[in-house]
Amino acid sequence: MPDAPAVRELRLVVTADDYDEALRFYRDVLGLPERAAFSSPGGRVTILEAGRATLELTDPNHAAFIDDVEVGRRVAGHIRVAFEVADSSAVTRALADAGAEVVAEPTRTPWNSLNARLEAPGALQLTLFTELDD
Repeated sequence: MPDAPAVRELRLVVTADDYDEALRFYRDVLGLPERAAFSSPGGRVTILEAGRATLELTDPNHAAFIDDVEVGRRVAGHIRVAFEVADSSAVTRALADAGAEVVAEPTRTPWNSLNARLEAPGALQLTLFTELDD
């Protein structure tokens, strides 16, 4: 077993039909800093920083429980992206103003966070969460 983890970065790759809209939404509105951008003949890619990455694995029953807590019904596919933000209510409003569909307004969860659910560019379902102190 090596001393350092074998994996150094988790990179979620999203193919967005409207690349410019997705880039504006995630970089300019959500505020993910741009690390690098590249182009190929007829194509573009931008790598955005998203803070620390984790891989959350869940079984179908717990995924249904999370959806029930955050939304009130099962809505997510097999992939959902969660961003920890300082103020999930304010970020939800900003992303909705930028074109995201609010699936569920911020809701206090049993695990003491304030979580909102959105449908975002690139056909991604997002959870925005703020850890609560009390």
